[in-house]
Order: sequence, then structure tokens, then C-alpha cells
Amino acid sequence: MNKKEINELDDEKLVKMVQDGNDMLAFEILVRRYQNMLYNICFRFMTDRQDAFDCAQDSFIKAYENIRTFRHLSSFKTWLYRIAVNVCKNRLRSCQYRTRKKTVYIEDKTIDIEDCSNCPAQQYERERRQKIVQSAIDRLPFDQKQMIVLRDIEQLSYEEIEKITGFPSGTVKSKLSRAREKLKELLKDTKNEL
Repeated sequence: MNKKEINELDDEKLVKMVQDGNDMLAFEILVRRYQNMLYNICFRFMTDRQDAFDCAQDSFIKAYENIRTFRHLSSFKTWLYRIAVNVCKNRLRSCQYRTRKKTVYIEDKTIDIEDCSNCPAQQYERERRQKIVQSAIDRLPFDQKQMIVLRDIEQLSYEEIEKITGFPSGTVKSKLSRAREKLKELLKDTKNEL
């Protein structure tokens, strides 16, 4: 098979190629397909460009190292999300990360909000609101932040979130509800700013 034909294969076939023969080209195609998505999800958790990049890279390394254990019970995308969430969670828990000074960075390239307008005033206003909301999301406990990011920002289905987090459906829904309430509470003081 040539590179063009391999590039047109679906994720399941590419994963099987990697599992069967350690096919680096197939894995490279999977990386290209999901690198932006993975970076964005990592950025949502880490709020630092370099940390997000490092976590995305670590996630791909872990995916490659463990691809033989992937049993096709979920989509490759869902499996990759789960790895990324766990990598971010572990990084945030690490002593080194907790003691480091944290700065929140929000850039329009990492937040996908459609705006047909090129008006600088509207762009500034949108970015200002994004910073306020992201700051509130960053103050949530990890489990709540995870629910907001996966459901409300990444717009994953409840089934995908169950597979990523390992929580049953009812737990996902209750954690999401609590997360939304907590976020609403955090944003209540900034209501006039939004």
C-alpha cells in the first residue's frame, strides 16, 4: 500500500496496522489526524502552551507504547482522549507542577469560537470574556474541570466521557451538573463583566 492509500484508511485499520507490524507510517497518520485535538484538550487542562504541548507529546508516546493493549471497545479517538486526560491529571498532581508559579494564557488560536466579524472591538471583547470564563474553569477542582472541558467545550457524548473517565453514566451526569453549578457560582461575581 502506498502512503496515499494508507492515509485514506479509517482509524481502526490504521491501529490494526500498528498493532500487527509496528507500522510507523500508520501511527504517524494517526498523530497528524489528532495532534490539534489532543493539544487543545491538553491546553484546556494545563492552561500553559508548553505544558499542553508536553502533555500532548506524552499522550502520543503512551498511546504508541500501549497500542497493543487497545481492544477496539471504543474509538481510537476516545482512547486517546482518556490517555490525554490522565496525563494532564498526573502532571497537575505532580509536586513539581504544584509548586511552580502558574500563569493563565488564553490565545484565540486555542479557543475555537466562530466569529464572522473582523471588528477589533468585538474580537477584544470576545477574548476578554474567554479569559474570564477560562479563569473560572481553572479554579474548578480537576474532576469538575474535566467534565466541563469534555462535555461543554469538546462537546463529547456522555458515552465518550464515560469511556474516558471510567465513571458510570449517572456519575458523569451528576459530576457535570455540580461542575456547571460551581462554574455558575464562580462566574456570578463577574456577571457584569460578561
